Amino acid sequence: MNKKASMTYEEAMKRLEQLVSQIESGQMDVDSLATSLKEAKELVDFCKSKLLKAEKDVKKILDDKGI
Repeated sequence: MNKKASMTYEEAMKRLEQLVSQIESGQMDVDSLATSLKEAKELVDFCKSKLLKAEKDVKKILDDKGI
């Protein structure tokens, strides 16, 4: 997860899209599928965390401005 800590949201989404495409192709063996699903879950969690933080930051800014 160390590498993901320095990832941007856009990089994580691009990697997630790659994984989904590979998974949907049906060309993966079981071992690769399990590894890819684990990585995909980590990326989803990472993206969700980034979005929640951005939402919190925007709300704070708007509250500070009285909007």
